[in-house]
Order: sequence, then C-alpha cells, then structure tokens
Amino acid sequence: MEKELFEELLESVKQAVAIKRGETKPSRSFTVNRKNEVTKVRPKLSLSQNRFAALLGISSSTLKNWEQGRRRATGAVKVLLKVAHRHPKIVLQAAA
Repeated sequence: MEKELFEELLESVKQAVAIKRGETKPSRSFTVNRKNEVTKVRPKLSLSQNRFAALLGISSSTLKNWEQGRRRATGAVKVLLKVAHRHPKIVLQAAA
C-alpha cells in the first residue's frame, strides 16, 4: 500500500513540474487574497479587527466577512473607508 501511495505522490509532483514549465495546463486554479478596500485600510490605521470594527460601528464578524470577501461594505461605511485610506490620521483623531 505504501508503494502505491508513493507512486501516486510522485505522479502528482511530475504533474506539478509540467504545469510550472507550461507543458500542461492546471485542471483548476484559485485566486487567493484579493485585496479589497477594508484590507487596504486597516493596516494603515494599525488597528486590530476588533478595534477597527468598533471605530466603524460594526460587529467584528461583519468586518471579518468584508475582509474575507464574503460580503462587501456599502453606503456611508464605504465612503468612510475611502477617507480612511487617504487620510488615516484624521480618521483616528476623529475617533478619539
């Protein structure tokens, strides 16, 4: 059984090398961690998810959904995110 598993693993490595060289097309592909407006702004403010969510007046679970791309910010929060992206210090001062 171990030899069979090893052969299967070896075959998958060979396939990966062929894909990397452009000799074969992958059977599927994934897009990982597209940056959205929330993930661009929070690092500029140096805030944890909980503190950033409190600053925006939303739950931390809503923020997590935005950051992970399951939901999108809308309305006034979207505008606040744009302002925070361009002027992070002003947003932090206003929240203090």
